[in-house]
Amino acid sequence: MPILVIAEHDNANIKGATLNTVTAALACGGDVHVLVAGENAAGAAQAAAQIAGVAKVLHADGPALAHGLAENLSAQVVAIASGYSHVLFPSTAGGKNVAPRVAALLDVAQISDATKIVSADTFERPFYAGNAIATVQSADPVKVITVRTTGFDAAAATGGSAAVESIPAVADAGLSVYVGSEIATSDRPELTAAKIIVSGGRALGSSDKFNEVLLPLADKLGAALGASRAAVDAGYAPNDWQVGQTGKIVAPQLYIAAGISGAIQHLAGMKDSKVIVAINKDPEAPIFSVADYGLEADLFTAVPELVASL
Repeated sequence: MPILVIAEHDNANIKGATLNTVTAALACGGDVHVLVAGENAAGAAQAAAQIAGVAKVLHADGPALAHGLAENLSAQVVAIASGYSHVLFPSTAGGKNVAPRVAALLDVAQISDATKIVSADTFERPFYAGNAIATVQSADPVKVITVRTTGFDAAAATGGSAAVESIPAVADAGLSVYVGSEIATSDRPELTAAKIIVSGGRALGSSDKFNEVLLPLADKLGAALGASRAAVDAGYAPNDWQVGQTGKIVAPQLYIAAGISGAIQHLAGMKDSKVIVAINKDPEAPIFSVADYGLEADLFTAVPELVASL
């Protein structure tokens, strides 16, 4: 049976997390179909058809699907799920919102945060803040899975030529109403998609120092800005910058941690980064245990020197 991937998109473009989820779907075996559900989302459907490895794109278009409301999107998925052996969502805020509803409606167990596809019915997922890996086997007729996107390379966004098939859109379930969005805009890359991240911790001491010290480095590198939970709790950085088990899971090419001690919940969110650079004046800081390069120095001296040398 084919495998279904639920695309994340903005009605015009496919979001990067979908590409990683397609890679996971390909590892399950079988043809990969992508569901693009939205309103006036023909652009996103065409973009999904270009993804390498995708055999078919299902395009459901209607006003009930305009804003990705979980109640309506889950009904759309359930309407077609019986034709699939696996239904995969990216393990993002949107995916985590919809997948449990789909699993409950199908009366199957959800497999959360899969980081490896062992076989069509066996998967690996982290627990204990990533310090242990569980191997999970499922006998459910439809396997509902959220995919930790940092565990899989992104599929090529071009090179595919899948057929796009229009399917009926579900009616509004009437259980929720879209009121509005307040979206922060930034010239910086989105945190979970950034190739370089500069993160700061509580050692920066204030939001002013956070911006004064780290912004020039991020600007030089074209990096996204991140923060530890301690820095966010102290008000030095906004919530959407938080990296960690209770924040965002990232795996950039380069992760620079300045003034971050390396609490276990933070390490769980960034230890899969390809290269980790730690700057901390405490030689016993746990962050050094995962760092590829460690600089035992005062960040207020080291970071400006690094900026000056770039």
